[in-house]
Amino acid sequence: MERDDDRPWSRTAPSQRWDYIVIGSGMGGMTTAAILAKLGKRVLVLERHYVPGGFTHSFKRKRWHWDVGVHAIGEVTEKALLGRILGDLTGGRLKWASLGAEYEHFHYPDGFDISFPDNRRQYKENLYEAFPDEREAIDRYFSEVRHAVSAMWGYYASRVLPEGLATALSPLTLRASSRYTDRTLRSVLDEITTNPRLKVVLAGQWGYYGSPPSQGSFAIHASVVHHFLHGAYYPVGGAGNIARTMLRTVADAGGWTRIRAEVDHILIEDGAAVGVRMKDGEEIRADWVVSAANARVTVSQLVPPEARPAEWAAAVNSMPPSPAHVCLYMGFEGDITRAGAGAANQWFWETWDTELTAWDFTSPDSLPPLLYTSYPSLKDPSHDPGPSMLHTGEIVTFVPYESFAKWRGSAWMKRGPEYEALKADLTARMLKIFFKHRPGLEPMLRHAELSTPLTTEHFANPAAGAIYGVVSTPDRYRNPWLRPRTPIRNLFLSGCDVGSAGVMGAFAGGLLSAVAAEPTAALRYLRPLAMPSRR
Repeated sequence: MERDDDRPWSRTAPSQRWDYIVIGSGMGGMTTAAILAKLGKRVLVLERHYVPGGFTHSFKRKRWHWDVGVHAIGEVTEKALLGRILGDLTGGRLKWASLGAEYEHFHYPDGFDISFPDNRRQYKENLYEAFPDEREAIDRYFSEVRHAVSAMWGYYASRVLPEGLATALSPLTLRASSRYTDRTLRSVLDEITTNPRLKVVLAGQWGYYGSPPSQGSFAIHASVVHHFLHGAYYPVGGAGNIARTMLRTVADAGGWTRIRAEVDHILIEDGAAVGVRMKDGEEIRADWVVSAANARVTVSQLVPPEARPAEWAAAVNSMPPSPAHVCLYMGFEGDITRAGAGAANQWFWETWDTELTAWDFTSPDSLPPLLYTSYPSLKDPSHDPGPSMLHTGEIVTFVPYESFAKWRGSAWMKRGPEYEALKADLTARMLKIFFKHRPGLEPMLRHAELSTPLTTEHFANPAAGAIYGVVSTPDRYRNPWLRPRTPIRNLFLSGCDVGSAGVMGAFAGGLLSAVAAEPTAALRYLRPLAMPSRR
């Protein structure tokens, strides 16, 4: 790991002319910046938080470290295109550890459990064993997943073309993908099987994009399933190493990353982006600007009202946000593996109803219908628990953003006693369910800290605390303006809103943004990575 004084970011940056300014250092922004750096561009990355990385950053409390958004990532090995690109962008400095032969465990009511393994054949065998009368349906499901993923290449190709050309070619580029983007996961499962429990299990990973089966596009679900078909991985040394390695690539090419650097708005002159004005009034100029700060935030906050093309702004702002969430960060002392913790993620469902998208906690007796649990310290082979055996855990569940909206605008850590009382109450209720499933962990718990949608807004600034950007419904894929190239000259979007949900979805969005901005040079850079035999 690099020393702190080797970090490729600081509160200041060299005073020079920049080729590109990238707003936001989440996975999308870092990816776009790193690819542009590989193309010889001088890139300034601006991050409002005091540490870069967006949902890939980590933090410390007392004796424990947690990652805020990296729980499992697929397709990071040399066998996958995204993995080869990521490896090149990090100079091979970012290493990955497998979560194991089984990377995920689902626990449902009535004692029904099933594991998701790191290979397609065993995955199917697990499903055959659980549902012996549904072999034909299971085979058809995997066939639909395969065809959907293949068809999505046309969709993403259409996203990097200029809007007019994309519209003209859409009958050709979108013919195959629309069969999957326009259908919900529920509609596909209803065609495949009548077994209600098999539908629930096949839909189990919808939590990775936040839209339940009746709403989520089958295309996003198929992408998530495919993403993990060969297992899941975790960055060695923690998620903070993602920013360290990617932003080092930016710095090595003459660029830099500024933290605590909040952009007030994008400067638009003669219909083109020419730089940014910071909150303190400083103006920074560049030839091009990339906003990785969420599409809705870009349209509604960063682009001056008089410069927003009406159709574009209305179309982007019409997209609902994905769900908000709470996350309980736990610090343990002891051998948590003896109590059932492991590197694999664990999903605890209290119901077979997968349409329960968010925990309505307004009733004092209500408990979360779903807990997603992760143990970062057990995933990282470099973690040293020490003689006290210090370990970390996280619990995530979806909640209605509206339940926290009354405190919006209040200061972080200073939201008042009513807010703190609510956090304590939610913590107690989440732990009640958690310890029901893992009672052996209760005497080892030493620290518990809850983040809310307002915490997410404070640090990452997504619209309505959304964990996955805009919602992943069929309407998302029909929206012609969720693309890297905006109607404003020299202004591009990056991140999950122009890619897909999750960390690697944002990575894909960052990749598309770089290709849209520098098509010839970017494709020349990517070609040998896409065809490794020619490298």
